[in-house]
Order: sequence, then C-alpha cells, then structure tokens
Amino acid sequence: MFKNQYRYYDLVMAAFVTVLITSNLIGPAKISQLEVPFFGLLTFGAGVLFFPISFIFGDILTEVYGYAASRRVIWAGFVALAFASFMAWMIVALPPAPYWHNQEAYEIAFGSAWRVSLASLVAFAAGEFVNSFVMAKMKIMTKGKYLWSRTIGSTVAGEAIDSILFYPLAFYNSGVIPNDKLILVVIAQFIAKTSIEILFTPAIYKIIVFLKKKENLDHFDTHTNFNPFIFK
Repeated sequence: MFKNQYRYYDLVMAAFVTVLITSNLIGPAKISQLEVPFFGLLTFGAGVLFFPISFIFGDILTEVYGYAASRRVIWAGFVALAFASFMAWMIVALPPAPYWHNQEAYEIAFGSAWRVSLASLVAFAAGEFVNSFVMAKMKIMTKGKYLWSRTIGSTVAGEAIDSILFYPLAFYNSGVIPNDKLILVVIAQFIAKTSIEILFTPAIYKIIVFLKKKENLDHFDTHTNFNPFIFK
C-alpha cells in the first residue's frame, strides 16, 4: 500500500492536476499558427503546448513512486477534469443578465460541447494509464537503466492512444474537422506532443534524480497489480 509520508508526492500531484485542468479548459479555445523551419506553417490548438506536461508528471510519478501512486493521481486528475468540465458547462448554460453582453465570448472560451469534453476524459484516462503502464514495465525490463528510453517510449505509447482516441471521438462527422483530415490532425498533434517530451528530457532527469534522493525511493513494480480500477 502506498505510504503517505513522502515529502513531494502531494506537490507533484497538485502540479499534475493543475496542468491537466488548465490545458484542457484554457488551451482548446484558441487555434494558433506558427511558421516552423523545415515543417512550414503548422496549425494547432494552443493547449497542445501544455497538455504533454501532464504526461511528464506521469512519468515522474511512475518512475519514482510507482504505478499504484501514479494510478491515484490519474484518477484524481480525471475527477478534477470532469468537475471542471461540468462547472464550465453549467455556468455557460446559466441565463445571462440583460445588461451583461459577454455571453457569446464566454461560450467560445468555455462552452466546449459535451462530446469534446467526454472525448477528452476518455482519451486522457486511457493515454495516461498506458503511459504509466509502459513506463513501469520498461523500468523492470531495463533494470532501472536508460531512463530516457522509458520517458520517451512511454510517452510515444500514451500520446498515441490519447490522440487516436480524442480526435475521432470529438470531431468525427462533426463538421468541425473534415473526416478525411482527421488522420493528419492526429499525426501532427502526436508529433508535437512527443517532441515536447523529448525537449523536456534533461529537466525530467534532474527532477527524478532530485526526488529519488530526497524521498529515498526508487520503486520497481515487480509485484504490482496493474488493474487501473483498483484504488488501493
């Protein structure tokens, strides 16, 4: 059973949930374009710049504290995101005062359709659990060596599941993104998210080394039950 005496676990969990909620509520409302060398003009939802950080925290949690500890944080993030989505929907649905003329802008910023919110929840949970599972299994296979291979490998798997699930569930036959363009969007978002993880690899190394030293912990999931629906 996970012990509660660790000094930094709660801080990492708070950071994870904060990044998750803000990237899902603030980022999706804005579509950006950037001219990138060798790639040309890229169009993307602004949230893609920050959402991968949640996978980074997932890697850190699994590497230091183990899959079970990461599982608790993923469910905490799931519940927090579900509540934030419900709150946004309810506030947008409330009738505005006659003298308040910002309803349309508020709907654009926070009025994500129920389908997009549900797709986000499903994709997040599936992607995060795959990320944590692969991270834990690769740590056993590599005997704790080659950390870079675990952080990148787990993110490739997790972000692939997240992107493959989210965009078809959210936008297939919606008219927002043409169906024949969905695969291109999935690939572009997957590459962008994975690239962010690779860029953060040196920082991830430092954070993990710091936490392992301070917590006196380096967990291996050799006897872990990987069922995502166990809450012990």
